[in-house]
Amino acid sequence: MNVAAIIPARYESTRFRGKPLAPICGKPMIQWVYEAARQSDFIDQVFIATDNEQIRAAAEAFGARVCMTAATHATGTDRVAEAAETIDASIVINLQGDEPLIAPEAIRQAVTPLLEDSSIVLGTLKTRITDESDLGNPHIVKVVTDAKDCALYFSRAPIPFMNSRQSAAAAYRHIGLYVFRKDFLRTFTRLPRTKLEQSENLEQLRALEHGYRIKVPTTSYQPIGVDTPEDIIRVENMLKNKKLSADSHQL
Repeated sequence: MNVAAIIPARYESTRFRGKPLAPICGKPMIQWVYEAARQSDFIDQVFIATDNEQIRAAAEAFGARVCMTAATHATGTDRVAEAAETIDASIVINLQGDEPLIAPEAIRQAVTPLLEDSSIVLGTLKTRITDESDLGNPHIVKVVTDAKDCALYFSRAPIPFMNSRQSAAAAYRHIGLYVFRKDFLRTFTRLPRTKLEQSENLEQLRALEHGYRIKVPTTSYQPIGVDTPEDIIRVENMLKNKKLSADSHQL
């Protein structure tokens, strides 16, 4: 089964213009994401989808394959869908370009359910929330799943409601990595937007409202996204500490 990872990248960003090209330890941020995808032995192809010539040039300089797309796309999923039409793949991973520390193992965990069960058309990931302050943060999307790890709901609000600190239900953070069957990706982008999607500003709710299942396995990976220039410093410090730790173990 042919699996392609597509990393959508746009230069214009309200909070951080040129974010995909922001240098992290000497490499553009998008290169870190690209190399993580390349480390996954079950991914057959990796592409960067963009409408920007600077991103295209930078990506080709480090050896990436680039799909040029329209500048009018409202979401990264729409950009990925356009690029996917030119690619021979049955499964398409929408890999966020602002997750420079994404773990190849996390990508594998998201893809595996679609490889094992042909009835699943869309998959993503969740991870346990351990910081209580994350529950009330509207920038951190929460997800509740059923006993088979299929999504019941996604929200920016705290879900599930905790009636005590010893609540039996755990809270989970949604990780914005999506795995589509290519046919469903085409279908999804043509579905009408829904009221819950617009209310929460979460496009995955469109799939739920139209009656499609979303598989959401649990991973131990804790996402470190980049939204502002200050986040770059945090990521660089984490990478430096990781290298120091690796060097000390080799001594």
